[in-house]
Amino acid sequence: MAGLLAGCGGGGSGGGSGSMVQPATPTPTATPTPTSSACTLRSRQDWILAAMREWYLFPETLPANLDPSGYTSPDTYLDALTATARSQGRDRHFTYLTSIAGETAYYTSGSSAGFGFRLATDGVSTIMVAESFEGGSALKAGIDRGAQIVAIGTNAGNLRDVSSIIASQGLDGVTDALGPDTNGTSRTLRIRSTDGSERVVSLAKAEFSLAPVSNRYGAQILTDPNGGGRVGYINLRTFINTADPALRSAFATFKAQGITNLIVDLRYNGGGLVSIAELFGDLLGGARRSTDVFSYVSFRPEKSANDETDYFSAQPEAIVPTRIAFIGTRGTASASELVINTALPYFHSSVALIGTNTYGKPVGQIAIDRKECDDRLRVIAFATQNANRQGAYFNGLASTVEASCSAIDDLSRPLGDVREASIKSALDFVAGRSCSPISNSGGIGVASVSRQQRDLLSPARPNTAQREVPGIF
Repeated sequence: MAGLLAGCGGGGSGGGSGSMVQPATPTPTATPTPTSSACTLRSRQDWILAAMREWYLFPETLPANLDPSGYTSPDTYLDALTATARSQGRDRHFTYLTSIAGETAYYTSGSSAGFGFRLATDGVSTIMVAESFEGGSALKAGIDRGAQIVAIGTNAGNLRDVSSIIASQGLDGVTDALGPDTNGTSRTLRIRSTDGSERVVSLAKAEFSLAPVSNRYGAQILTDPNGGGRVGYINLRTFINTADPALRSAFATFKAQGITNLIVDLRYNGGGLVSIAELFGDLLGGARRSTDVFSYVSFRPEKSANDETDYFSAQPEAIVPTRIAFIGTRGTASASELVINTALPYFHSSVALIGTNTYGKPVGQIAIDRKECDDRLRVIAFATQNANRQGAYFNGLASTVEASCSAIDDLSRPLGDVREASIKSALDFVAGRSCSPISNSGGIGVASVSRQQRDLLSPARPNTAQREVPGIF
């Protein structure tokens, strides 16, 4: 069936909801310009309702009757359809409407328009740069991890303090102040560097392709300063097609160097393609057989003909890990959680979650396209489980993993630095040193950690890149 397994989006400040996606089949070709006659509001609403009634994983939560005339956009109508499942924590805006063309561009090459940085917030008064991406205008201007955005304006004469924006308009005011995600949108920022100095910088948003593994720190071999030996480190930003060669290259190096202890940094990874999650699992599964289950995919009962059992597949670059430390945060979702969950039946307490609890998204979507309108409906239609049938971790993975170590996301240190708090804790785990476990509060994706922990900034209605790369602007 064309357009089946697809992604899982979300939104709202404070974390990514991510995606667990397989690309629509066949790959969409150029989409015609929507026509008013074929794409009226009512026709789009009717199409959404029909698709939801046929495929939605939680059909019992759909309203029996919902008059579409009371809603001024397809998005608000869809929100109303999913309101009950959302109140139950099972569909936190995971079902959404997006652009076929825009999504295809992202999953193919990571293409999006923006300043090229990822932002984090304390939710009260500050906005920090958690990461800057190669090729983006922010990094070209010398803005990198740990910098604080103090003020935002359209020019140097109308800069507004971020603390004042948050106080008067909340975090949505910050995303509005940063402007639309279109080529050429420019903003002037007052930046405070890690040394306390300030400068005013003008940036323009531009198209750039996101590298899923950074060429600065994304794949390396670390030396534990406390005598724990050499440890492989891989930081995957997103599960897109171009991650395939990057992951294979990293693991080929680990294998050649005899690496058996591994740190997998998924702290900001909101998810993406299931095919890349399966490859990642295979690369970690050098000891797995072709009869070992990677995951179970289950649709609702009347769609059970689409259920799948996915098995591990041998890869020439695969390693046989002794211990794996997965670094996660509230920004770790969906396909990232799938990789962690599928490792648990085989590694048990030799796998740990480092950092905080994850977002909590054990479900994925199918893609249903209406090409004449450039509409792609991502419908939550399936759930995933590991080989032990563990799933339904809507409250995050902290209560599922057998081992964990609490740590902050230390913005004062670069990613990949052995002194950074989460990496330091991960090194402690793989070396067998003690740590304090993550305390699962029982809330949705919430863990009890230091007040220094920040959430990723996200607009109320994120685009594809912002769903899969939480905090990107």
